[in-house]
Amino acid sequence: MFLGAALAALFIALTAGPAAAADFPARDSRYHSFTEMVAEIKAVQAANPGIVKLFSIGKSYQGRTIWAAKISDNVATDEAEPEFLFDSLHHAREHMGVEQSLYLLNTLAKGYGSDSQIKELVDSREIYIIFALNPDGFEYDLTCGGSHAPYCAWRKNRQPNAGTSAIGTDLNRNYGYRWACCGGSSGSPSSITYRGKAAWSAPETRALRDFVLSRVIGGRQQIKSHITFHTNGKLILWPYGYTKTDIPADMTALDHAAFVAFAKGMAARNGYEAEQSSDLYITDGDQIDWMYGTQRIFSFTWELYPPETSTVWGDHYPADENIAAQTANNRAALVYFLRFGWCPYSVLGRIQADCGPLFDDTEINRGWSLNPDGTDTAVATSRFSRGDPEPTTQNGLRSQPDRASSGRYAFVTGRLAGSTPNTNDLDGQTTLASPFVQLPPVPGRLSFRYVYSHGPSSASDYLKVWIEDEATKARTLVWSKAGTAGTIGASWQTATAVLTPFGGKRVRIVIRAVDAGPNSLMEVLIDDVRIERPPA
Repeated sequence: MFLGAALAALFIALTAGPAAAADFPARDSRYHSFTEMVAEIKAVQAANPGIVKLFSIGKSYQGRTIWAAKISDNVATDEAEPEFLFDSLHHAREHMGVEQSLYLLNTLAKGYGSDSQIKELVDSREIYIIFALNPDGFEYDLTCGGSHAPYCAWRKNRQPNAGTSAIGTDLNRNYGYRWACCGGSSGSPSSITYRGKAAWSAPETRALRDFVLSRVIGGRQQIKSHITFHTNGKLILWPYGYTKTDIPADMTALDHAAFVAFAKGMAARNGYEAEQSSDLYITDGDQIDWMYGTQRIFSFTWELYPPETSTVWGDHYPADENIAAQTANNRAALVYFLRFGWCPYSVLGRIQADCGPLFDDTEINRGWSLNPDGTDTAVATSRFSRGDPEPTTQNGLRSQPDRASSGRYAFVTGRLAGSTPNTNDLDGQTTLASPFVQLPPVPGRLSFRYVYSHGPSSASDYLKVWIEDEATKARTLVWSKAGTAGTIGASWQTATAVLTPFGGKRVRIVIRAVDAGPNSLMEVLIDDVRIERPPA
């Protein structure tokens, strides 16, 4: 946690060179050094090869391995199961995070054969743990002299900064979302919150980014929920850190409600306090903002034990006698997270609506293809695009709304304001298609929000939706809306279609808007596409 600019000079390093393998002093021998951490995770894998697989997500600046583990029943296979990510030690001095990660690994591995709840979670999920994102800082933090030897109270990585003797970047200010936007980081290399010369300038953050992006399969992020372990304060924080606004434009009201309920559910089980990240202080370029803002992963920072003290030494170096009790104190909250994090909307009781095979609020790119058949005829500026709609008006009526159905973005024909024919309003054909989705044997219905506005028109103008079978390529019309002789103003509506005939198949949704009639203005928007779970 942030100590304030007045202490920044304390953490300027004299050298960036790699130190010899370091260790905790005898008084804190229950903590794992980097070497001991690696030995521990290798031992757990050796004892549980069927459910634990170690791998590296990359190297630190000084060339150390950034170790990760996958825990799942068929651990060598990439199954179609919800994925979870945990990580620790963005900040070198926050050693309790490593202990919490090791506790989680051991709880899952050792409990698999004796605890039915743990077995069920491991069998139905793919769980990833990154144990020490900042191994160089980890080692260096145990190499200083002085009254608190060997601790350095080091926070950043060990990457040199050109033109200065100051060493290191604060990894949790180096992520590429709202980087340097809002006064929540420093541009001074000597600061403990130095954000780096550019977003992703640290190899450690790039390694984590690349791993997370590798989990985008078929256009859809497989990691559903994430916790990053930090110290200290006994807090559970949800995004955003960059703004004090509870629901800014880049968060939907539904997601905010799920974040709040999910965080409070965890906090009720470990005695922590749940709050928005910015309630603690403003941060920019931090991890959970990037995870949610770009990937829509429900991402949380856990600020672990101890509570706030008056010194860095009290905040980050609690006596090792506390490790076992304080990591175990979080067991129920971690189990709760693994139970509900496969679809955080479930904590709101929205399993049927939002936890089916597909839920796309269109706030990020989830793999839809534009003009999938190569047959669209509309000019580029009037075709479907994903973006923030601008308002247009026709004959005193709003023909395109100035906002999405939820959040900021929707699929829009002619997104920009203006009604010049053949420029912004639709004229011709435009099509979009979802990624292919595996339907259960008894699927729920398709639902989506739409706007279909037009001037005087005819049935030759339409908005239609098909379901395409991946195996046969056959398309079945499941919903349609034709033009009429009157003028229809913009308003968001809900459409539904039955998917029962497609049970057990891999399908995609194909949506096409056509303005084939003369001299009619037409605007179409699509948002909040769902394939629901069937009623229980």
